[in-house]
Amino acid sequence: MRERTQRHAGGRHEEHRVMRNSILSALGALALMAAGPADAEEPVTLVAAGSLKTALQEVADTFAAATGVEVTTRFGPSGLMREEIEGGAPAHVFASANLDHPRALAEAGHGGPVVLFARNRLCALARPGLAVRPDTLLDVMLDDATRLGTSTPGADPSGDYAWQLFERADALRPGAGAALDGKARQLTGGPDSPAAPEGRNTYAWVMESDRADLFLTYCTNAVLAAREVPDLQIVAIPDALSVGADYGLLVRDGAPGAATRLALHILSPEGQAVLAAHGFDAPALPKE
Repeated sequence: MRERTQRHAGGRHEEHRVMRNSILSALGALALMAAGPADAEEPVTLVAAGSLKTALQEVADTFAAATGVEVTTRFGPSGLMREEIEGGAPAHVFASANLDHPRALAEAGHGGPVVLFARNRLCALARPGLAVRPDTLLDVMLDDATRLGTSTPGADPSGDYAWQLFERADALRPGAGAALDGKARQLTGGPDSPAAPEGRNTYAWVMESDRADLFLTYCTNAVLAAREVPDLQIVAIPDALSVGADYGLLVRDGAPGAATRLALHILSPEGQAVLAAHGFDAPALPKE
């Protein structure tokens, strides 16, 4: 058992080493892009996943205060944000809740490199009074009486991650994937999804509006929702079903130098500490 634990720890250490080397390589490329005089007078537009709104707005504000560069921010489902960028919407830095969307932009010649800058996980957000624990989560999701909410696959990576969880469920219990696919209600993240009232957390509003009994979303979103509606339950997803989310960052070709400096700030210890404080795993943050 001890030998197996040591092998597992060694594997995690090697994964972290490879990831750190990849980030350092990308940091070197970004540093070269940022070389030159500062463009303090030229504003920068940051387009990012909705789950990053609280954390990256704070990072953008600290960057603006330190440099004098005005940062305009826009947040929403990553897939829809990518489509807007492809359609010509202004964006200098794109921070996505997956790696696929920024990679698609890079492959189409819209910028690069793509850098992993944060990680997240799925949690289940449950209505007050719902009898559910991590070990009974799959049973509750499959129960005909449970209204299961997700975000919209394709438009929002959170929905894609939910369907990955369904695939894991099917491997554990054949037929579960199809059952979950058939019953899941795509309540957020789509082009026609109703928006939460101004100032409301989307997931707190969905749950308080009684549109779902159980909602699969990022753990960081679940924490914010439970702060707004304290009676909501946050249910950890067991390892056999657990799905991780890798977040990718891209600087657009032709962006001002300040855009690259903003990307470097997000990847700096200060920026990574802000992400970690908001519940993200910050891969570029030095390990203690």
